[in-house]
Amino acid sequence: GVQQVRLRLLERTASGREAPRDVSAWAAVVASNLAMDWHRARRRQARLGERLAALRQSDQPSGEDTSLLSLAVAQGLDELPDVQRQVVVLRFYADLPVRGIAEELGIPEGTVKSRLHTAVRALRARLHEDEVV
Repeated sequence: GVQQVRLRLLERTASGREAPRDVSAWAAVVASNLAMDWHRARRRQARLGERLAALRQSDQPSGEDTSLLSLAVAQGLDELPDVQRQVVVLRFYADLPVRGIAEELGIPEGTVKSRLHTAVRALRARLHEDEVV
């Protein structure tokens, strides 16, 4: 955590922005934000583990059904425009939050949300069209 705070301060000064007036207060806020991000990520991972465990215990579709679903999702992703596919992959495969995607791509968060909404709607329609889900 301390290294991350120092790194953020170095990045801030390297980008040409002036140093904070009260470095200790700034560092405390940054450390708090980093800790919250870390805890959120742990909770997200725990929820994901719980969902996966529940899926394992419930009646699972046969291997053939999951293969068909995987193939349909892959084909649906291939049919998406590049900008939509990019945000879907970053959100659902890389598990980046909307803010992280926006920063990574250099676009507004609203644009990320819009592209995600449109892409998910198109994928859902594709899966229902193929009667895979």
